[in-house]
Amino acid sequence: MFPFDYLRPQSAAEAVAAHDGGERRYLAGGQSLLAALKLRLAQPSALIDVARLPELTGTRVEDGRLVVGAAVPHAGMAALPHIPALALLSGSIGDLQVRNMGTLGGALANADPASDHAAGVLGLGAEIRTDRRTIAADDFFLGMFETALEPGELIVAVGYPLPRRAGYAKVRNPASGYPVAGVFVAETDSGIRVAVTGAAACPFRLTEFEMALEGDFSPAALEGLGVPPDALNRDLHASAEYRAALIPVLARRALGLGGGS
Repeated sequence: MFPFDYLRPQSAAEAVAAHDGGERRYLAGGQSLLAALKLRLAQPSALIDVARLPELTGTRVEDGRLVVGAAVPHAGMAALPHIPALALLSGSIGDLQVRNMGTLGGALANADPASDHAAGVLGLGAEIRTDRRTIAADDFFLGMFETALEPGELIVAVGYPLPRRAGYAKVRNPASGYPVAGVFVAETDSGIRVAVTGAAACPFRLTEFEMALEGDFSPAALEGLGVPPDALNRDLHASAEYRAALIPVLARRALGLGGGS
């Protein structure tokens, strides 16, 4: 590792004030950042530890939304009963250590193209709340490891609409646990949403699938629908064509888990 300073603020406001908008980085669970530091792929001048800030560690239900603090670990989210599909998603992430150390806010800020939480946020139409604004899920992910967050902006919480029904299905990479592809399907008060992760540079919605499910929230409604492979990832784990074939299968599985008959 390169040398860096370690800061331990006592509040979210203090953490934001400690960030100079330059080479300082927020540290939560550290499951991605610490690995990058060990490989010398990142060289922050300081790490600002936000993992134990009280504003970032709670959960509550308000105005029809489940609000989860950004520092809540995946294992903590897996124990929440409010949105079973989101609990299932959280409990499927990585291994036991990753689930106990990794956090919701850290996963979203990192914006890995194979992030499980990205599918949940986009599939439910959640809102990402920061120290300065609220960002709709549709506007948050911009590209591979790229988000709408500005320098020094801190994710404080995520507000998930409570869906009428929802489901998540994925095929895991056997080595890393990351999804080769994953699909989150939800019916909310604002309509049907279908989100895909692991298959492209960043998560995306399948609007054609959403329209097909509006009148019939069941696997049968997706018969004949497909995804072109052109913009999908190709790597040593799967070809773009395989991911294209996998996505409709996972969407139908997610519907079965989410109450689609």
